[in-house]
Amino acid sequence: MYIAMNRFRVAKGSEADFENVWLSRETHLDTVPGFVEFHLLKGPEAEDHTLYASHTVWQSHAAFEAWTKSEQFRAAHANAGNKGTSKPMYLEHPKFEGFEVKQTVVKK
Repeated sequence: MYIAMNRFRVAKGSEADFENVWLSRETHLDTVPGFVEFHLLKGPEAEDHTLYASHTVWQSHAAFEAWTKSEQFRAAHANAGNKGTSKPMYLEHPKFEGFEVKQTVVKK
């Protein structure tokens, strides 16, 4: 299993715009082999930003890599920027982090 995460530092006052972009877009993930689940997470607020993260679970690192080269990936990210707003939503580019799962514990 592989987990792909992006961290977003969203400028104060842009949280609603950011969430609208993510919640209204077509992800195309459900059509991609190896996709397991996706979560959009809202984290703590700082003085100048609110932290968000995307958390996507894949069956394998290879499945994730195939997604990043797919037509579905291009379609899902076509309008990922400042859609519908002229002000910048991000303080910086998203920070990607990828993790190979070594242990999973589930409730019995």
